[in-house]
Amino acid sequence: MINKQNRRSALKSMITGTVTLSATSIFTSFTTDEDQKKTNMELKGNINHSVCRWCYRDLTLDELCIEAKKIGIKGIDLVGPSDWPTIKKHGLDSPMCNGAEINLVDGFNDKKFHTTLIKNYSEMIPLVAAAGYTNLICFSGSRRGIDNETGWNNCAEGLKPLIKLAEKHKVVLVMELLNSKINHKDYQCDRTSWGVELAKRIGSENFKLLYDIYHMQIDEGDVIRNITENHQYIAHYHTGGVPGRHEIDDTQELYYPAIMRAIKNTGYKGYVAQEFIPAQPDKIASLRKAIEICDI
Repeated sequence: MINKQNRRSALKSMITGTVTLSATSIFTSFTTDEDQKKTNMELKGNINHSVCRWCYRDLTLDELCIEAKKIGIKGIDLVGPSDWPTIKKHGLDSPMCNGAEINLVDGFNDKKFHTTLIKNYSEMIPLVAAAGYTNLICFSGSRRGIDNETGWNNCAEGLKPLIKLAEKHKVVLVMELLNSKINHKDYQCDRTSWGVELAKRIGSENFKLLYDIYHMQIDEGDVIRNITENHQYIAHYHTGGVPGRHEIDDTQELYYPAIMRAIKNTGYKGYVAQEFIPAQPDKIASLRKAIEICDI
């Protein structure tokens, strides 16, 4: 059931606070005596690891935080204000906050959504700063026939007033790159070059991109070169196995150790968040293995 869950509906559930499911027996690593004795993995410190909340909906947030800390993960991605007290209780960060967006399809590229978005983000930016966090996610939205030039102009027009507020509060608005071929058909910010052009037009260190490795492999490939050449515009990274968005092991086509080395070599000091939907029965074991793969 979770494997068929798309991110759009999952995020919608997360934002509305409906994720209250308890862990089940499929999370064997959470329930075994052996696992209870495990301490944090010895990580190398070159990559700051996070994990996306929506991929583990069968765990409560408390349970996910406990498991994440055992692995050595430092942050939980894609949570909003109602969940921040929980992750703070566990000593974890919120490397990519959410909750100001309307959804993934109604974004800044269409002026009819600007009033709502500006209100939402104007309210959320100070909350992110007050909580001690930095990154707040945003989306271009679907094209709906909007050409690139109009999309860039509309996004810049809607974002620029918010950038001033973000600069004041030291918050970074981060637009995610999503594939428009498989998962988010018609999404406009679907290429690194599209996002980079928007970042250049906005011209602020408080607007950057979320480079989702899974999505960009699908829509453009050439992952390492695109990261290397455009790293100054990237604030955050997400992972995922291609095809299928499952484990990032040798069942898929990307070689994540090389990608992580490329990210490290750019001088990046932010987070890399695991955003794959585990296909294996022991989902926490899959998460642990993904951290091992990425901990170069």
